[in-house]
Amino acid sequence: MDGLPVATRSFGERLRGLAAGCAGAARAATRLVRDLALPTLCVACRDEVAGDGVCARCWNQLSFIAQPYCPRLGIPFVYDPGPGLLSMQAIAAPPAYQRARAAVRYDDVAKRLVHGLKYQDRTDLAPIMGRWMARAGHDLLADADVLVPVPLHWRRGWSRRFNQSGLLAREIGRRSGVDLAPDALRRVRSTRQQVGLSRSERALNVQGVFKVAVERRPAIEGRHVVLVDDVLTSGATVDACARALLRARAAQVDVLVFARVVESFQTPI
Repeated sequence: MDGLPVATRSFGERLRGLAAGCAGAARAATRLVRDLALPTLCVACRDEVAGDGVCARCWNQLSFIAQPYCPRLGIPFVYDPGPGLLSMQAIAAPPAYQRARAAVRYDDVAKRLVHGLKYQDRTDLAPIMGRWMARAGHDLLADADVLVPVPLHWRRGWSRRFNQSGLLAREIGRRSGVDLAPDALRRVRSTRQQVGLSRSERALNVQGVFKVAVERRPAIEGRHVVLVDDVLTSGATVDACARALLRARAAQVDVLVFARVVESFQTPI
């Protein structure tokens, strides 16, 4: 009698192991059939590629941003000046946010990825873009409390059906474990597209546009916020968002984007 429960449990464990093995074999067979019927495509050029991600040609054309860079703005340096030295841009015009990081430079392949996600409903791009962003922003995410995506105006969100910054923030949150506050910021009025505007016109275009909803202030007050967007060009949009978050008493605001425009490598001073 003493051995019966042990034997019963052992048989049950064997059954569960057999079931798990069958399920694993079924998943592998499904993946094989899917790969044969629908070969994996490069997320940038749509050529066939082995595994997930980008093909070798597009990979070689991506300019990932890595050290050395300005610790404030994340702009690449010509050489490594040692810790703590800032770029001329960070000293001459410090932004409202504390730090900015980007995964890649905004070049041809990066532009194709951004436009595919934003304008062509390529939501399948969000996981790999979010993965690269989480890696680029690991120092920001290490002590972050909450992720806040840059919002769209409701009319633009309705026509586009999703907010690309929200998709990226969700992927980053899934990988980093940082909480997401998708509706903490609101765009209170519609604006012109920033494309084609000068730096001063961009700043004026988004002045007073963003606001933290009263009911969402508890998610922001006293917290370290990482603001998420797809592209950083002049920085006017994320700076306006950061000011709104700081008015809502955020303890600190950092910025994490997929790509940033880099006009030239900076010389530290």
